[in-house]
Amino acid sequence: MRFHLLEHAHVTSDSPVHRLPAEIKLAATLAVLIVTVVMPLSRGGCFAAVAAALVASAAVARIPAGFLLRRLLLLSPFVIGVAVVNSLSAVASVPWQLVLMRSGLCLATVLLLSNTTPFSELLRVLRRLRVPPVMITTLALMYRYLFVLAEEAERMQRARTGRTFTRRRGIHWSVLASVAGQLFVRATERSERIYDAMCARGWK
Repeated sequence: MRFHLLEHAHVTSDSPVHRLPAEIKLAATLAVLIVTVVMPLSRGGCFAAVAAALVASAAVARIPAGFLLRRLLLLSPFVIGVAVVNSLSAVASVPWQLVLMRSGLCLATVLLLSNTTPFSELLRVLRRLRVPPVMITTLALMYRYLFVLAEEAERMQRARTGRTFTRRRGIHWSVLASVAGQLFVRATERSERIYDAMCARGWK
């Protein structure tokens, strides 16, 4: 498939980071996330150390810096949105700069984990940690059909664009809104069919 936001071809590469057990990488990721979240803004050197460790890990894993930067830029609007909402909040007590640094480092950490560890390995670790099977099944189905919905959305948008013979900006947003609405309806119908098929095969 063309959509590799969560898992790219780099996940099948061979490097010291890729060969580490998934349990170690998941534990290290959680440790970095916790340290980054609780770290105060005055500890700028700690933020720099975390960033340097992520860059070194990406270099050892042979993941191109441009690839990670593109993924960070793709997700940065969400980070900026959180920072703006936090800064405009009347009860905000965390500076927006700290929100940006924390969110950026956390995103980079998760991206590095997802591009060095297959998702199936992460699910295996969660199963060994005795995470409820229903949650693991939900995560597996969500991950599997995320790409299916992305492919279907691209086909719908391409078909709709092929029937639109104008490049006005208003028409473009109208097409996107129409595709999003139709995709929601199709996703709901597909989920019902999948659930009926699973129940017919004895799934509970």
